[in-house]
Amino acid sequence: MATTCNATVANKQVILRDYVTGFPKESDLIFTDSTIDLKIPEGSKTVLVKNLYLSCDPYMRIRMGIPDPGTAALAPPYIPGEPIYGFSVSKVIDSGHPDYKKGDLLWGLVGWGEYSLITPDFSHYKIQHTDVPLSYYTGLLGMPGMTAYAGFYEICSPKKGETVFVSAASGAVGQLVGQFAKIMGCYVVGSAGSNEKVDLLKNKFGFDEAFNYKEEQDLNAALKRCFPEGIDIYFENVGGKMLDAVLLNMKLHGRIAVCGMISQYNLEDQEGVHNLANVIYKRIRIQGFVVSDYFDKHLKFLDFVLPYIREGKITYVEDIVEGLENGPSALLGLFHGKNVGKQLILVAPE
Repeated sequence: MATTCNATVANKQVILRDYVTGFPKESDLIFTDSTIDLKIPEGSKTVLVKNLYLSCDPYMRIRMGIPDPGTAALAPPYIPGEPIYGFSVSKVIDSGHPDYKKGDLLWGLVGWGEYSLITPDFSHYKIQHTDVPLSYYTGLLGMPGMTAYAGFYEICSPKKGETVFVSAASGAVGQLVGQFAKIMGCYVVGSAGSNEKVDLLKNKFGFDEAFNYKEEQDLNAALKRCFPEGIDIYFENVGGKMLDAVLLNMKLHGRIAVCGMISQYNLEDQEGVHNLANVIYKRIRIQGFVVSDYFDKHLKFLDFVLPYIREGKITYVEDIVEGLENGPSALLGLFHGKNVGKQLILVAPE
């Protein structure tokens, strides 16, 4: 039931100034003060939440761009002058919705602010397991975790002993794909953009090998060094030159799950791919996917991953920035490789 409280409180928000071309700048995101009523109107099915953690994810850059029919199939564009949206962990303050009550914890899409008013749909989930860090629901147990699970298991159909390559491997999704592959008994290699991240892949996440793509003069040669017999599965997060090199090194009947192409999001003229003929020669299957297509498997995913977390067999590295006012710089840092692990914002203490 809705509360009888009639208080109005300050509500800081992050607003998109205007559509973005090229690399976004902090001036494209405006930090503003607004107010919000803590009482849900009588008869409304909406839910008022206080945001505890906000997730920074590469796909959010796509939503900042000028509306395009192609990218709209992934997610609707943000509206200039309104708060940007992303995944969060939130606490219910007041509710007119029968499935949520005051004090409930949930993860799902919200507007970037201290408080958000939402209409729950398929992208919102009540948090039932609180014996793990709540912040994990922005990553390991939320959208990125579901992305890794769906892309690797549902699309790549891995088998024990296969060879797996993951690009952007230390990020929110990549670090999990590598660990899932190791659980399957695969040989796993990851690429990342710093020696610190390479060390993380090998010594924290258990990758068999890893390399810093920025230090490689020839990506094709780097992949041949790591995969002398070729690649069975490629989990694609970056696109561009890396995808071109991978196509030369795939095995017959290899599978590529296309999760993201972060190297291309900020380019006005995207790079071409020149080695596509290998898709024919090697009978490679390439499939793009969007995680929301697999949200119906959320409970199955939790049943799979929670025991591994509790047993310490899956680890997760987070890069936590405190304060909503630091959200824009944290989000934009993704596109310059500044984050180490899953980037998120602590908005309010649990």
